[in-house]
Amino acid sequence: MQSWAMYIDVVPNRNSPPAILLRESFREGGKVRKRTVANLSGLSMQQVDSLRLLLKGRPLAPVDELFDIVASRHHGHAAAVVTAIKRLKLDKLLAANACRQRQLVLAMIAARIIDPRSKLATATCLTTTTLPELLDAQDATEDELYTAMDWLLERQEAIEAGLAKRHLHEGAMALYDLSSSYVEGSHCPLAAYGYNRDGKKGKLQVNYGLLTDRRGCPVAVSVFKGNVGDTKTLMPQVRMLRERFGLADFVLVGDRGMITQKQVNELREEDVQWIAALRPGAIDKLVSDNSIQPTPFDDRNLAEIEHDDFPGERLVVCRNPELAKRRAAKRRSLLEATTKELEKVRGMVESGRLQDDGKIGVRVGRVVNKHKVAKHFTLDIGDGHFAFETNEQSIADEAALDGLYVVRTSLPADRMQRDDVVRSYKQLTQVERCFRSMKTMDLHVRPIYHRTEDRVRAHILLCTLAYYVRWHMLEAWRPLLLCDEQLDAKAQRDPVAPAKRSAAADNKAATKRTDDGERAHSFQTLLRRLATIVRNTCRRPAAEGAEATIDVDTRPTELQQKALDLVASIQL
Repeated sequence: MQSWAMYIDVVPNRNSPPAILLRESFREGGKVRKRTVANLSGLSMQQVDSLRLLLKGRPLAPVDELFDIVASRHHGHAAAVVTAIKRLKLDKLLAANACRQRQLVLAMIAARIIDPRSKLATATCLTTTTLPELLDAQDATEDELYTAMDWLLERQEAIEAGLAKRHLHEGAMALYDLSSSYVEGSHCPLAAYGYNRDGKKGKLQVNYGLLTDRRGCPVAVSVFKGNVGDTKTLMPQVRMLRERFGLADFVLVGDRGMITQKQVNELREEDVQWIAALRPGAIDKLVSDNSIQPTPFDDRNLAEIEHDDFPGERLVVCRNPELAKRRAAKRRSLLEATTKELEKVRGMVESGRLQDDGKIGVRVGRVVNKHKVAKHFTLDIGDGHFAFETNEQSIADEAALDGLYVVRTSLPADRMQRDDVVRSYKQLTQVERCFRSMKTMDLHVRPIYHRTEDRVRAHILLCTLAYYVRWHMLEAWRPLLLCDEQLDAKAQRDPVAPAKRSAAADNKAATKRTDDGERAHSFQTLLRRLATIVRNTCRRPAAEGAEATIDVDTRPTELQQKALDLVASIQL
């Protein structure tokens, strides 16, 4: 008796699409033979798959008769952020045991990375993602989120102590800087008028200082009233490092506006090592008394000097030629613009339209102060008279400082070489990077709408913890992003020269492609790509009760799977 079976055979066809054949196999004379019944290459793969099932004797039915898709939630980006949170053990850092408040805080941290919004909008938008089910934070209300913020603030000291234990150790370097964000409304006790960093004139603000490890990974955040000066926030950080974190030996890095001579004296009394920079006035004095001259510089534009005005300190003088060129060009353009405006004023005086010396002075003052170059002009004002000329000596004196900056430190040479002193000071850019991320499209710390002091503090702490997770995700995703992956090479580069990307990073930026040919992304575009992984809830019409629905996730693409795998590999 002859037996036979029909099947689908896919035959490779070199560089052309494969041939899809309907074939029949049968026995003849004890041997298995086969023959082609039909060429199905014109059918779609979906039709071919259906035919395969029919040949196997399986019943087919329209998809919409098997199940209905009753809900869809964005899942991929939520899964990535939650994976990072778990890899970082952030849940255990907030509280040892799971509770409703802890899960809601984790949901707010994740939502701040995915789609930063107000707490009311967050409560609503959580339902469009799988965050609630991934973090067991379903049915969150706005009031519950505010209560969870209060719960978080009560644990701030313990959380920061845990972060310090992870990232700071004896002899470690801690970076510190201060920023501010504007506040909407007028009832917050912390809100005050102060040095405006947001370009929002007439807005109240709050200040907050960020303490990080040497890489820029956040450890602690302190919130201050909006009119508190930078220098007044420094010593509280020293006490935090000593008393709360238990560090006896550390190096504190702050910018020249943060660590002034008064703070240096206080740090010396506390026996704290530090790295900072001199302010322009102090550099001008060093140039004037010939302590800084072109001759001390070696071929790397870097020299170390000592000065009686700075006992027990090392001064590392740096000269950046590229920075000097940029500053000279900027000064030249400002002088030209101011000269043009002063010529207009002189023309008004000569034509008789402007005669009173007081009015002439007001008009001239407005012009020379517009571009901050008044010191470079000599002015002659009288009734019906106005003349001016550039002060070449003032311009030459300022030009002598172009490209010069001086890094100062209390660290001895046997503990840190001069190149590393400069590199360490430049690491403050990592704190600035954090502020940019928190303020702009990433985390939206501003504007601040909260009216109570505790809620403002909790809001900024929440954003800081969100940046902590984002920082680790970005480091893990460097191979997929428009980022320089050769970070170790920075320790060998010229500390004074302008920062340059590696050749591989330049190639990535030029081609917009990674080494494996995939499109390179920003952090935000990669998150959006992951968001296209959707979790669909499907209902079987004939089923009842809890078994009536099943969840089906979109199959990740190669890029999406790689991104998920990289997040899953995060190490503390």
